[in-house]
Amino acid sequence: MRLCTVLLCAVLALPALPAAAQTVSAPDAATEAATGKTVIVDVRSAHECRKTGCAIFARRVTPNNPIGVKAFVADMLAVLDGDKSRPVSLICASGVRSERARRILEANGFTHVTHIPEGMMGRPGSGPGWIKRGLPVVPCPEY
Repeated sequence: MRLCTVLLCAVLALPALPAAAQTVSAPDAATEAATGKTVIVDVRSAHECRKTGCAIFARRVTPNNPIGVKAFVADMLAVLDGDKSRPVSLICASGVRSERARRILEANGFTHVTHIPEGMMGRPGSGPGWIKRGLPVVPCPEY
């Protein structure tokens, strides 16, 4: 009995396992999108997308929907065919908005959301960005 108590205490004292990765590098996201393992969603404004182009395979949905968060969530559901468990990787200019959008989606029941912290333009400590890595871009879709 005493040995069981000691073992139980030892197990409970172990650190928790790390949460699933919430970030993905731009090259890994590009590979996953090309193989159909994830959907990339660009959360930048249309103006920003037109200036640089969008990551290849990316859909565009802004969390800054004038109707609010519910509209953003509805737009994301449409992109993901109504499947909140479908893997999605979010990208913005430098990783700030994509992280905010990731948190919104997780708070609304989406279960496989990552973001690309280096974004399209790069950010010190996160990576050079989609464009400087030479990953493919396409003209911004008009939607």
